[in-house]
This record gives sequence, C-alpha cells and structure tokens, in this order.
Amino acid sequence: MINNMPDYIKMGWVLMVTGAVATALLAGTDQLTSTRIAEAKRQETLSMLAQVLPPGFDNEPDRDTVTLSDPRLNRKNTPVVFYRAARGDDYLGAAFVVTAPDGYSGEISIMIAVRTDGRLQSVQVVTHKETPGLGDKISDPAWLGRFAGQSLTSSRWAVKKDGGDFDQFAGATISPRAVVNAVKRGLGFFVENQQQVLARRGS
Repeated sequence: MINNMPDYIKMGWVLMVTGAVATALLAGTDQLTSTRIAEAKRQETLSMLAQVLPPGFDNEPDRDTVTLSDPRLNRKNTPVVFYRAARGDDYLGAAFVVTAPDGYSGEISIMIAVRTDGRLQSVQVVTHKETPGLGDKISDPAWLGRFAGQSLTSSRWAVKKDGGDFDQFAGATISPRAVVNAVKRGLGFFVENQQQVLARRGS
C-alpha cells in the first residue's frame, strides 16, 4: 500500500514516524534523568539527616515526616517538614529547619535535631549570606557544637554580649545572635508540640 503512495505522502509518513520515535526517546530519557536527579537529592537529604539526627534509627526519616507551620519556625509561616527518626516503634527525635530572618546579610537557614528528652542533638547551618571571615563563622562546627545537649533551661539563650552563654565573634555579633535566637525558637516549638510532631500516622 505504501509503495503505491505518492512520494510526498511517503515523506510525510516517514517524518511523522521519526518524530514519534524521537519524542518517545526524549520522554524516556527525561524520565530517567529526572529519576536519577530525584534519587541523588534524596541521598543528599539522607546524608545530612544521618549527621544530625539521634543515632541508631532504623527507619527512613525522609519518608516518615510531618509538616507543620508556626511563626517561630520562619517569619513567613511557611510549612516546615519534620523528619522523624525512629528505632522500631519508638521515636528518637526529629530534625527540621528554622529560619533566622535577622542575619547581618539576610536570612539564615538552620537545621536542628531535637531528642525526645527535649535536648538538642545537633545544629547545622544550611544556608546563609553572612560576611566571609566574620559572620560566616556561624557555620564553624566547633561553635555549633556548643548547642549539642542543650535544653531550654540548661543555658542562658543569648550571646555573651547580651548576658547569655553563647560566644559571639570579634566584629560580628548580629549573625551568632540571630542563630541563637532562631535555635531557641525552634527548640521551644518542638518542646511545646512534641506530641503533634511525633504522632504516629493515623493516631
């Protein structure tokens, strides 16, 4: 039948089939690429969670989450994902991001992990725009390590310049002050809402 078609019709069929095949190949490649990118991002998230969450969890924290909103977590009241760590049927704690709106050069995003006893497991700065050599010291693991094990009542939650227990940096007080206040707000939210944060699905 095709052999009896005029050449211009044959060419049309060839172009149509070629286009359909090319579209299918591109769609398949895009889906494969998207899947790989998504998995890479997931592994990056899991790696960070493994560094901050209480050790010994045997669940998948990125798939055991709850989303909550509160102005203490960020000024825009944007929903925040709480990644929950569990061992068997018992939750060990959760990690989530709080945002300090008052850094020297803008917002500072901070991931904090809190244990079920209301004490901080770990604190990490995720993103910031603070001044290199001054405010960017908020990312220093040695300085951030000061938060580990702290509860709302175990420290005076302010930098030393303001009468608290946390160091500021020479020539840079605004950045550490912003972090200390944001971590305190996030910790306070967790302590007040722990039952909701760690509620079992369907309970």
